Amino acid sequence: MSNVIFISGTPCTGKTTVSELLSKKLNWDLVKINDLAISNDLVLGIDEDKGYKIIDIDNLNILVQKIISQSENIIVEGHLSHLCSGADMMIVLRCRPEILEKRLSLRNYSQSKIHENLEAEALGICSAEAYELYNENNLFELDVSNLTIEKVVSVLLNVINGENELSFGEIDFMDWLISHY
Repeated sequence: MSNVIFISGTPCTGKTTVSELLSKKLNWDLVKINDLAISNDLVLGIDEDKGYKIIDIDNLNILVQKIISQSENIIVEGHLSHLCSGADMMIVLRCRPEILEKRLSLRNYSQSKIHENLEAEALGICSAEAYELYNENNLFELDVSNLTIEKVVSVLLNVINGENELSFGEIDFMDWLISHY
């Protein structure tokens, strides 16, 4: 059983909600990596073009390493977690862009931010970045497009307990990208 699980993905794929419920069911510690970065003054500035916080990933990674070394069972959640090392299991939540677009709109994201996130999801950017640190043995993707939060948590519990397996590299949303450009 994996004791250090990172959950990442494009904004609005359900990382936070899934991680909160999963950590409760497992009775594991939960670290929200974005909050960790902000509370430890790891924000280097703001990207003027996109409005994103620029995070000191190197020092964030060092901090994450320290935290996971002090915990037996932990979930590290957030869009930046796939850029940090140390997970026994790295899970990237994926979602069809047409569904993600609705979720991003409900959060009042700007059209440019929605567009950027939809492209990132269609191209599998989080997965590609995670692949730079992890290999197929501990890197997995889950298409959450048509799943309830409870079903996602159920699938992940089965994976964590070794009762089920997830794959990597099989989710493909390029059809959406091609049809929109």
